[in-house]
Amino acid sequence: MPRVLVPIADGFEEIEAVTLVDVLRRAEADVTLASVMPRRQVTASRGVAIQADCLLDECADIGWDLVALPGGMPGAAHLADSVTLIRLLEAQLDAGRWLGAICAAPAVVLGRSGLIGDFRATCHGAFREELRQYVREASDEPVVRDRNLITSRAPGTALRFSLSLVEALYGRDAAESVAGPMCVENF
Repeated sequence: MPRVLVPIADGFEEIEAVTLVDVLRRAEADVTLASVMPRRQVTASRGVAIQADCLLDECADIGWDLVALPGGMPGAAHLADSVTLIRLLEAQLDAGRWLGAICAAPAVVLGRSGLIGDFRATCHGAFREELRQYVREASDEPVVRDRNLITSRAPGTALRFSLSLVEALYGRDAAESVAGPMCVENF
């Protein structure tokens, strides 16, 4: 069973985070929602309170098969401010393990931290010009997979993004078997 980390911080995009957790758990991944804040209860960008499974410092030493970053502001900025998370992301990429980021996270977390210079990626349109400074190629596609990095644009692409992560972990057939009962066509 793949182990997946979804870090969150105050101001995260709730559609993205909850969709990630939901879809990956439907695929039977062992998903941990971890707060980078000093408390487990985190408030999303639209005021929704979410209780994380743990604090990031309690689970940072686990070898994750996938780390998936939701966007939202200022949530992505708070993720970028976490020294523990940035170290974990560096190790994830160095080990060739999967890393996913959506919305503001590709530019704000990964780009500003200098982690994705040789990658092709996408992000929310509001951060596209910034992303161009940090990557080999910035794309307008809804989901971009380049080696062990999968990026996506915004809340509207969260379901497709999450299914792409399932596909990366388990293969296309598994992603289609998760998508089918959810009535997702042509992801």
